[in-house]
Amino acid sequence: MPWATVIGQERVTDALARALEGDRVAHAYLFHGPEGVGKKAAALAFAQALLCERRGRGAPAGDACGRCLPCTKAARLLHPDLHVLLPYPKQSSDASDPLPEDYPERLRRLAANPYAPVDYRRLAKLDGDAPSNKQVEHRIRPLHEQVRRALGFVPVEGPRAVAVVADADAMRMEAANAFLKLLEEPSAHAVLILTAERVDQMLPTILSRCQRLRFDPLPPEVLEAALAEREGVEAGRAAFVARMADGSYTRALALLSSEDLAHHRQLALEFVRRAYALDVTKLMPLVEEVAKLGREPIKGLFSLMLGWVRDLVLYRTTGQTDALVNVDQAEAVQAFVARLPQARLDAMATLVEEAAGLIERNVHTTLLLTVLAHALHDAMRGRPRERLFAPLSEPALTA
Repeated sequence: MPWATVIGQERVTDALARALEGDRVAHAYLFHGPEGVGKKAAALAFAQALLCERRGRGAPAGDACGRCLPCTKAARLLHPDLHVLLPYPKQSSDASDPLPEDYPERLRRLAANPYAPVDYRRLAKLDGDAPSNKQVEHRIRPLHEQVRRALGFVPVEGPRAVAVVADADAMRMEAANAFLKLLEEPSAHAVLILTAERVDQMLPTILSRCQRLRFDPLPPEVLEAALAEREGVEAGRAAFVARMADGSYTRALALLSSEDLAHHRQLALEFVRRAYALDVTKLMPLVEEVAKLGREPIKGLFSLMLGWVRDLVLYRTTGQTDALVNVDQAEAVQAFVARLPQARLDAMATLVEEAAGLIERNVHTTLLLTVLAHALHDAMRGRPRERLFAPLSEPALTA
């Protein structure tokens, strides 16, 4: 059954199933929560159930049958009464505002796996891993043509017309105002499903007209089980990826597909080790290797370092290794905590977070990594510095 495609989130899916069973479907819904936790998966499963011709007639009243013709069309996003809209960068300066060439392929991947990373904001190209450097947003013309116009007509095949507007918090003001008219003058046959991460960036008048359902981060054990069952990932790797994913299955899939993850994790651990020893002859070759990776991979490396520091804090606090991110490095974590009781782990985390912010501001990468290594060295010996770099108006901190 389509609800089975949603990982966890039973509180939300049970509420939607009850609405279907009792025929108490609202005109508009807002599914909000962190990225990759199942908002799109639930939206598509709900849309499929709304269009299912056998629901309540030989199939459960609260779920789609998954086998009838409308269900199979909806599952492939080919149903004429199902409209899915993703925000995307503007393609031209004229009024036509065409869809990007890879837009159909992104929808195809979304249909195949509603947790697939297809968002233009985080993935400028489907074969890359860098975010878009252009403004990604919903604009009035695509919204009007793909949603307002479609929902203004009588459904083509089914009892309802359903529109899924992904990342609705990326609407331009004029698009949001136009969309508001849909909510103020609801059609009897239309159901709108919005997904968003940042509800604080949406019009209060839109929020007030939607039934809101919050999606929570997925627990590591839920992610671990899903990776093992759905992707066939072996237990040790599934445990590590699940703990690195911050509650997001989409992020877990991205980490899983990264060929560089294992190498970068080793680099992060080795950087901390060489910072502790502070042997320049061994440190500088590693600094130069990391500096060549580029800004986005280095940001990922800092994230891996933060995961390592988090493990140190967790083990020092609890004495347990079960919840470590780097669960396969439990012995190294235990040894670090035992040998360096004076280490200021809070300062280490703050320094790495500052480095991640500085890498966005075109700071010289080799210099940044060198200063970070010296600062981590001091923090591990209980002599933390307040920051990596001081503004020019203040005395600079020496390495």
